[in-house]
Formats: sequence, structure tokens, C-alpha cells
Amino acid sequence: MIIRSKTPLRLGLAGGGTDVSPFCDEFGGCVLNVTINMYSYCTLKPTKNNKVKFISPDREEVLEFDSIKELPIDKGLPLHCGIYNRIVKSYHRNKPLSFEMTTYSDAPAGSGLGTSSTMVVTILKAFQEWLNLPLGEYDLAQLAYEIERIDLQFAGGKQDQYAATFGGLNYMEFYKNNHVIINPLRLKKWIKNEMENSIVLYYTGTSRDSGNIIKEQAKATQNEKSRDAMLKIKEQTALMKEYILKANFDGIAECLHQNWLEKKKTASIISNPKIEEIYNYILQNGGKAAKISGAGGGGFMIIWCDPQRRYDLIRALKNRKEGKTKVVDFVEFGAQAWTIYDED
Repeated sequence: MIIRSKTPLRLGLAGGGTDVSPFCDEFGGCVLNVTINMYSYCTLKPTKNNKVKFISPDREEVLEFDSIKELPIDKGLPLHCGIYNRIVKSYHRNKPLSFEMTTYSDAPAGSGLGTSSTMVVTILKAFQEWLNLPLGEYDLAQLAYEIERIDLQFAGGKQDQYAATFGGLNYMEFYKNNHVIINPLRLKKWIKNEMENSIVLYYTGTSRDSGNIIKEQAKATQNEKSRDAMLKIKEQTALMKEYILKANFDGIAECLHQNWLEKKKTASIISNPKIEEIYNYILQNGGKAAKISGAGGGGFMIIWCDPQRRYDLIRALKNRKEGKTKVVDFVEFGAQAWTIYDED
């Protein structure tokens, strides 16, 4: 028996940062994101050798342990080990499991596409398939959040786990006591097509540690200037939702631009001279607006442009001789898992 799972990565269109405590607990957060045709993958093979083996080819890491109740999280691949520990404790009556697991992602860590949380969700989805865990979509996303933010103490918000689990284009609301509401946006096909044709991704060539940025943002909630910027981000996010549903594409570009301007006020390390230089270059070569996807500091930049000028923009970005361009499609499904049974 082999269990496989795949889970889409996401673009953070607007509202990122408002899903981080303590801001969302006090003021409520809202995020607009969409899953894309880039994925995190997991293959799980149950074994009978009383071993736990993790293989991560994209990170060039292989870890093997004896099957025990709790794996160390300081030996490498802490997400994998932390997930195993929670599954054994909460869903397997503290009985060790034996298996081999291979995982990899279409984007590097620190890319701003929610790679870490998406990996957590896709691993959990494989365990859910294998052990027949009674988890609905909200349950799965909340479990992924708890493993990352509580068990492992990794800084971050809440949007990525829910985007990975639910999939699609969603307007998400976050309140205190982990109260989350996912509002799927139902788009006409032509609006979806136009949005896809208006977006270019540009990898800046540098990944970043989102945890440090998010920690600074969380502290900045106590600062009036940063707090006001977060409140304006909320307003722009709600406005972008309206513009998307009404097919106001110039309005979408303006909201993307305003989100970036306000986001930079929430933490000093969100932007840097290299990002600003890339941003100005984009505007000079056909881009209408742009922002970093995710926490900031590096990773992928989302660019909004006129579809007629997209090719010229991509060619100009390629002429920079650094970074990489990518076009993507939106996907409507979230985490999926399936089982392959031996022929005999």
C-alpha cells in the first residue's frame, strides 16, 4: 500500500499580516488569497521494520529513527517530526508508527507561497488517508496551525494552513479564540481567465526567514503607525474582494499597490533596496502594480499587468539576468490524498 497526497501553494493577494496574533485577536483579520498550480507532495509507505524514515530530496535531507513515541525535533526536518509526534499522541494512542515518507515542493522554503504550512497540510492529509482520521477541512487546517505555531513554536499567521486545506480563491476572516471563517469567491470563468492573464510571478532570487519578519510585525501591533497601516490593509483587502467580484481590474491593481505601501510600514525588514529596485523596474517595463507574496523580505513578487504587455514584461525581467519569471493558473481544490494498493 502506498499513500500519496498533493496540496497547492498559494498567492497572498491582500491582507497578509492581519491574520497574525495579537492583531487578529484584537481587531479581526482578513486575507484574500488563491491557490495555484504549484504543489507540495508526500508519499507515505507503511513498513514493518519498526523504523521511521523521512526523505526530502529538494532539501537534500534523509533522516531515519527507530519507531518511538516522540521523535526529536532538533535533528532536522522539524515539521515532519513535529507532525509525527502529534499524530502518535492525539490519534494513535501513543503507539509508534513505522513508515517511509518522501516529500518535496515545487517552490523553495522562504518563497512567500506558504510552502512550510502547505507541507504540513500535505503530510497531515497523507496521515489522514492512511489512518482514516476523522478530520473535516476546518479541523485539518486548525491541526496544522497548532502543530506549527503551538507545538513547534514557529512564528506565523493562520492563512496558509486554511488556503492549503480549502483551496480556491477565498476571503478569509480571523478572530480571537481561533475563530476562522472561509468565504469562497465564486468567479465567472472569464474573470478568472483575465486575472490569470494579468499576473506574473517573479522570484527575486532570495528566500527569507518569514518568522523574524512576523515577529517584528506582531510587536509592531503596539505601535500606532504600524497598527494604522494594518487597519488600512484590512480596508484594502475588503475593497479588493469587491473589485474582483465586479471585474474592476484597475481597482484590483490599485489595491495591490496600496497593500504593498501599507505593508512596508508594518515592519522595517519587509522591503530592502534590492526589492525596491526590482519594484521600480517592473513599473518601468509594463507592470501596473506589484507586491511581495507572503511575509516580505524576498521570495516571489506578484506582478499585475495588462495582458497585452505581459510578454514584453516577462522579456524585460529575463533581461535582468537574475531571478526567474513564472506564470500560473488558479486551482480550485485544496489538499488531496489517495491510496494505491498492491496488485496482489
